[in-house]
Amino acid sequence: MKLNQIKTLELLDQKIIACKKCPRLVDWRKEKATIKIAQYKNEKYWGKAVPGFGNSKAKIVVVGLAPAANGANRTGRIFTGDKSSTWLHRALYNNGLAKNPDSISKDDGQELYGVRILCAVRCAPPGDKPTKEEETNCSVYLKKEIELLSASATVYVALGSLAFKALLNQFKELGYEIPSPKPKFAHNFPVKIKAPNGEVKILLASYHPSPRNTNTGVLNPKMLDQVFAKAKISAGLIRSA
Repeated sequence: MKLNQIKTLELLDQKIIACKKCPRLVDWRKEKATIKIAQYKNEKYWGKAVPGFGNSKAKIVVVGLAPAANGANRTGRIFTGDKSSTWLHRALYNNGLAKNPDSISKDDGQELYGVRILCAVRCAPPGDKPTKEEETNCSVYLKKEIELLSASATVYVALGSLAFKALLNQFKELGYEIPSPKPKFAHNFPVKIKAPNGEVKILLASYHPSPRNTNTGVLNPKMLDQVFAKAKISAGLIRSA
C-alpha cells in the first residue's frame, strides 16, 4: 500500500516495520540483533524498524531522534529498555501521563495517557547518527504520522535539537505557519505553530534524556518533569486518564 493511501496508525506502523529503504541501517540493525552485547546475549532482538507507541488520539506527541541499538532495536518498542527510556517514562509517570515509571519490554503493561512516542528516524543508526539521506528517507513517515495525529494532537515535545528540526521541517511540508525568524532549539521554551485549519499547536523542546546529557547534568529529573508538566497543561490533560 502506498503511503498516501494509509489512513490509520496501525497501517502506518506495518509500513514502517517492513521498511528497508536504507541499506546501511538495515545492515546495522541486523548486526546488532545478531552480535549482541553480553547483558542481552540470551534475548531475541527485534532488529527491525520501530513504530510509534501510545495513544492513537494523543494530545501530546513526543518525538526522539532514533531507536537505541540495544534499547528499542532489542525490545521492539520505542524508548524501551535503555537508560534514556527510564528518564522519559519516569517524567511521564510523574506527570500522570504513564501507568508505570519505566518502560522495560513490550509486555511490561506500560500504558500512556494521552501521549504517543515516536522517532524521526525509525531504525537504530551506527553511532546514533543517521545520515542526511537516511533522515530524508524516513521523513515521510514522520510527516504521515503528524498528519494522522493532527485531529487530536495539540502539543509536540521534541527530544533534542535534531528532533526539533525534523518536526519544524515536516510542519512546513504540511503547510503549517511557522514563526519567522525560524525558531531555534531552546529547552522548555514553547513555540506556537498554526495548522492549515487555523488551530494553534505548541512545540516544546527538551534536551534529550541521553546518558551524555543526564550524566553531565545538562538535563536533570526536575528539568524533564517541568517540560511534561508544561506539555500537560498546554494540552489540557488535567487528569491522567
